[in-house]
This record gives sequence, C-alpha cells and structure tokens, in this order.
Amino acid sequence: MKPSATNLSPTAIPPLDLPTKLGYGVGELSKEIPNSILVFFLLFFFTDVVGLSPGLAGSILLVGKMWDAINDPLIGWLSDSTQSFRGRRFPWMLWAAVPLGISFWLLWMIPPFINQWQLFIYYTGVLILFYTALTSIAIPHATLGAELTQTYDERTQLVSYKSAFGIGSSILGLLVAQAVFATVDNVGLRYGWLGGIAGMIVITSVYGCVWATSKRFWLLQNQRVQVKAVTQYSIGQQLLMVIRLRPFLYLMGVYFCSWIALQATAAILPFYVVSWMQLPEQHFTQLLLTVQGTALLAILFWNLFGQLIGKRAAFCCGVPLTVSAQIGLFLLKPDQILWMYLLGVLAGIGLSTAYLVPWSMLPDVIDLDELQTRQRREGLFCGLMVQLQKLGTALSIFIVGKVLDWSGYINSGINYNAELAQPASALTAIRWLLGPLPALVLLMGICFAIKYPITRDLHSNILLKLRSLRRDLSVTQ
Repeated sequence: MKPSATNLSPTAIPPLDLPTKLGYGVGELSKEIPNSILVFFLLFFFTDVVGLSPGLAGSILLVGKMWDAINDPLIGWLSDSTQSFRGRRFPWMLWAAVPLGISFWLLWMIPPFINQWQLFIYYTGVLILFYTALTSIAIPHATLGAELTQTYDERTQLVSYKSAFGIGSSILGLLVAQAVFATVDNVGLRYGWLGGIAGMIVITSVYGCVWATSKRFWLLQNQRVQVKAVTQYSIGQQLLMVIRLRPFLYLMGVYFCSWIALQATAAILPFYVVSWMQLPEQHFTQLLLTVQGTALLAILFWNLFGQLIGKRAAFCCGVPLTVSAQIGLFLLKPDQILWMYLLGVLAGIGLSTAYLVPWSMLPDVIDLDELQTRQRREGLFCGLMVQLQKLGTALSIFIVGKVLDWSGYINSGINYNAELAQPASALTAIRWLLGPLPALVLLMGICFAIKYPITRDLHSNILLKLRSLRRDLSVTQ
C-alpha cells in the first residue's frame, strides 16, 4: 500500500535492507527460469523432439524478436507514463504474471499436427504471447534497480543479489528439468511438465517480489515526487534522446556482446556434449550445473572486487576467464571428460561478471540522463536493455540453428537417438560455435567496457548535482 508522500531528504532514507535485496532477487526467478530453460533446451526441443528443421526452429525466435522490436520500448515508455495507486511499475508485473506462466507452459506442448509450417505458426504465436508477458514483467522489474537504490555501491550490492538469483534461477531450472526428465519417461510429455512447473514458479515469484519491495519503493519515490514525468515528448523523440547518450551506447555494447556470446554457447552446449563429447544427456545438465554453480559462488567475490576497483575493471578481469575456457573446450577431445568439467568451472568464474556488471551500470546511466534532461525514464532505458537481452537470445539461437542446418546436422524428431552419427561438418560447426566465435564476441564486449566513462567518483558528482537540482525544483514548485 502506498505510504503518504513526504519530502524526504536523502539522509532520511535508511540504507538498503536485506528483505528488499531478497525480494528484488526473487523477482529475477520470473525472468531467468523461463529464459534459461528456453535457451538451454528450446532449440534442442524443436529439432530433436518436435521434429522441426534447425533453420525453421531458429527462425521462430527471430520472428518473435521482430515483435519485440516494437514491444520492448513501447512497454517501457507506457510504464513510464502509467498512473496508478500502485505506482508505475507494479500494475504491469501483477497483470502479466499469470499470462507469462501459461504461455511458457504452452511453448513446451506438442500440438496435434506434424506439418512443418503449422508447427511454425503455432510456436511463433505462443512465443509472441510469451514475449509480451515477459516484457511486461522484465522491464518494470529492471527499473526497480534504479528506484530502490541511491548510491553507486548500493547498486552494485542490489545487482549482486539480482545476479545471484539470476544464476540461482538457472540452476533451479536445470534441477527441475533433471527431476522431470528422471521421472517422466515419455520424451514429449516431459517438456510439457517442465513448462508447467516452471510456469507456476514464475507466477509465485512475481507476486512475492511486488510484496517485498513495495515499502522501499515508495520511500524513494516520495523523495522524487518533484521530478517531471516523461509526457511532453513522443516515444520516437525520447528514443533519440536516449541513444544519443554516449555512456548508454557503450553499456549497450557491453551487454549485447556478453549476452549473445553466452546465449550462443548455451544453445550449442547440448549438441556439443551429446554429439562431440559423445556423452549421455545427463552430462549436459551436470555441466550446466557446474558452470552456473561456480558463477553463483563467484558473485560474492566479484561484488566485493567491483566495489574495490570499480565495475568496469571487474568486467575486464572476469570475461577473459570465460574466453579462455571457451578456447579450451574447442580444443578438447571426446575422452577428456574431466577437463570439460574443469573448464566449466573456469567459465563460471568469469560468467558471473557478465550477469553482475551491466545491470549495475544501468542505474548510473539513468541518473546521468536525469541530470541532463531533468526527467526520469527508467522504463525506456530498461526496455532497451531487455530488448537487447531478448535480441541476443533470439539472434544467437537463430544463428546456431542456421549454422547447424548448413553444416548438415541430422535431427531425429520424436524418435530421438543420442547415438545418431553426425557428419564431420556438423561436428566442426558445433565446436566453432562453442569456442572461438563467442569468445571473439566477448572480447568485443571488453572493448566497449574500456570506453564506458562513469566511475565511482563521477557518479558521486552526478548524485551531488542531482540533489541540488531536486532541492531547487522543490522550491520552485
């Protein structure tokens, strides 16, 4: 419930507390459980369970992304302009929770027809519904990172919880998948059960997040009542203003390169484990648990390290570890199973910085934009970031699907056979998609990070100017 508005000074706001951090982190389950299951299993499900060609399966994600090109910034802009007794963000989250859970379940059902184009139309339609609901939750939740915190280090702390829950969500999704696969023998039914269970977790996590973060949200919102709502410019004008902000362009480069490289790696990993390493399916989930578990443990280290040396430096130190692991996996032979898991640990240590750093940078960019424009537009910024996230997921799966198609990969449909021999061209493509190609993209992300200009000292100066600006605005209103 909204508390009465008071003109609180920055010193009157208590420090960020543990319940708020945990509540914000819980909201990450609603995004990362479906996202992780989608990127780890969807292409494999489409090709080796449903029976779609790899190229057509990858195209489903790309078509869904074409809708998101409109959907993401539009919902971000609309949430900035929403007027409700629950605020600008919470109504969107509460409305979209149930549709998100149901559409995710439908995505893993096998419809009663086998024609390739009928399957394409069904899964494309469901994916559009899923992405619409996901955006309606993901963007408002992402804006809370800026609206629940005040300082440079508070944001690193809060996003460390977000990152920990994000990685933990991936682990939880894998554990649920492993439990379902071990329990349900029917290949087609097991994915439906996985989607249904994950959908119920998603719905619960959204309501839990809203309940746990409301109090802190209103405390800080009441301090910012004097900042103008973004209403006098069209969405096109605002998009132009946002993309002209140079630090945000560098941040987008960091995030997009990180995400597309990691999602391409995740999409090709089951093919690598089964076809190249010649291992049973359970090794795929075990390797993912190794990577994600290590990343979860490494979050604490990178959180402290980032507060000590800065966010940009932490990213530039962590990502080369993942790059080294990817090159190592490219060079592995099928009998080097222990090395595969050791390289998974190394990849996980660096992976956590890609989760942590970009989202902890975003609130600092939003503060700079407010200083320059006298307006807060968290929704629009977060909409573009979420769009990059989903574009990276869709584009990586599309590329992986197309390359597998071109390389002659043999899909077996519902009569899945792990021992099916793949041509040498497909095995070579799988190794390159796992190793050198995503490693190169990650190195491009480091180049963008080096250019990112907002340091702790610069952000402290931005906050001082913002507080002075807000005091002046409150006097003139």
